[in-house]
Amino acid sequence: MQNKLRIIGGEWRSRQVNVVDAPGLRPTPARVRETLFNWLQYDLIGSRCLDLFAGSGALGFEAASRGAKAVVQVENNPLACRALKENAVALGARQIKLVQMDVFRYLAGNAEPFDLVFLDPPFAQALVVQTCQWLEDKGWLSSDAKIYVEAESVLKLEGLPENWQLLKSKTAGEVAYRLFQRVDR
Repeated sequence: MQNKLRIIGGEWRSRQVNVVDAPGLRPTPARVRETLFNWLQYDLIGSRCLDLFAGSGALGFEAASRGAKAVVQVENNPLACRALKENAVALGARQIKLVQMDVFRYLAGNAEPFDLVFLDPPFAQALVVQTCQWLEDKGWLSSDAKIYVEAESVLKLEGLPENWQLLKSKTAGEVAYRLFQRVDR
């Protein structure tokens, strides 16, 4: 079954993308995306974005629509990857690169620094803290990168890199979403 998701702002405002119905895939709700991209409105133009556990691609497509120079979407599910690729082609999104791979395999590769990272892993799999540590320790973040973390609201984020400063935090139902900024050590 295919569902649709509407891009909220930017070049592709009101365009719809297809989203596959797959276990664990939870597209970021429109009101959460609207809040997040209001937070990031001055950081998007010309930025390099990494969308980990891309799923529906909602965050990466929204960033590209609003002026990101490059967006790398990393997703392991083949059905989700097919939809991501089809959506990128339909939008004419040449700034989006899709990588079909496990996130930790990707992060174990050659690092290139990103300005913005979107992290929205499947719930209840304890992936958030380890992913954040790998981003910091393996050189994936620019000196003042911003990192968006979406997770279940009951999850305690203990063990995040010490040089990450919490900028914004909100909860919507069972979802907590936070924006961090990396402070160069």
